[in-house]
Amino acid sequence: MRGGGDSGWPDILIIAQPPARLMPNEQSITSSRLVSIDALRGFDMLMIAGAGAVIHQLEGKTGWGWVDAVARQFTHPAWFGFTFYDCIFPLFLFLAGVSIPFSLAGAIAKGTPGPELYRKAFVRLLILIVLGMLDKNAPFPFFDPHHIRMGSVLGRIGLAGFVSVVLYLNVGSARRLAIAGGILFLYYAALMLVPVPGFGAGNLSFEGNLVGWFDRTFLPGRLLQVTYDELGILTQFPAMCLTMLGVHAGEILKDSSFSQQARFRRLLIAGMVCLGLGLLWSLHFPIAKRLWTSSFILVTSGLSFTFMAVFYGIIDVVGFKKWAFPLVVVGMNSLTIYMTFHFVDFGHTSKLLFAGLYQPLDPKWHGVLESLGALLLVWSFLFVLYRNKIFFKA
Repeated sequence: MRGGGDSGWPDILIIAQPPARLMPNEQSITSSRLVSIDALRGFDMLMIAGAGAVIHQLEGKTGWGWVDAVARQFTHPAWFGFTFYDCIFPLFLFLAGVSIPFSLAGAIAKGTPGPELYRKAFVRLLILIVLGMLDKNAPFPFFDPHHIRMGSVLGRIGLAGFVSVVLYLNVGSARRLAIAGGILFLYYAALMLVPVPGFGAGNLSFEGNLVGWFDRTFLPGRLLQVTYDELGILTQFPAMCLTMLGVHAGEILKDSSFSQQARFRRLLIAGMVCLGLGLLWSLHFPIAKRLWTSSFILVTSGLSFTFMAVFYGIIDVVGFKKWAFPLVVVGMNSLTIYMTFHFVDFGHTSKLLFAGLYQPLDPKWHGVLESLGALLLVWSFLFVLYRNKIFFKA
């Protein structure tokens, strides 16, 4: 077993002392780790692991318009449009990139050969692809390959991480940003100019888009949306740009030649630039999570830079850390809870344990409280792992 690396680097199981000052009276183990990265990752993962469901279920329960408006932000639009919940997965891809400069720093300092770094990144890619296919296909149809879904969240993270590691080790920051911009432009050009049989060029409808035709033609197995898969082949390209931009954020955070305040400002400026470009581009190339349009990538990148700046400013610059402890507990074991949440029915357990407490209340609140109980169980499970210094990573 090996410990001490950031969660962006390949370790299947790490048992190590939590390397940052997180709890009262705990001593810092290393000053190089930024608590804000783990906290933001934990915030993101908590949305996936139940907090988003709790908030979404509040719609229509309180009679307060602002609560309903917030609750509606925790669902995905059918096609075009954007809600806060659309940012959750892109933020995770972005954070995978943020970790790369920190993850590789130790290996580079020790003089680890390039082929060894590539090998580790490739092994991580394979592990995440396998876990992702298990996640999306359980119970796995071993004897019915036509019903295996190839695309997955974890596979997308693995591929984006592998490409970003290769680029980080071989290409400078400016060229990497140029490559990301080129990918986004070429993706835009392909969807707008390449004709789809029976629909022509520039058709962004559910039935006629190039992404769907490409998946139907070249992607084997089951497609999530039947006519296409939002985690399919072509959408891999714009998605990996999120991780490339995350690497740039990681470089900003790791650059000791700038003060903490300057790093904060650079993150914030990067966020505003990406957000502005994305909104401008959306006037012609609509924001659509299902298609991972270039405007969607830039908008979510802008928000990710901004979230990173805010968390970094509050936690690492101002030094206000104690509030972030519940988030760090989740962020240190994000892969664990992602997989566990799929295979363990925390909602059922919550109902068995807590239904007697909320049974006398108005039935409209039962679902909310059951989800809240499940969220408490999720966090408690991760806290036990944290206190026992057990961290599962890939």
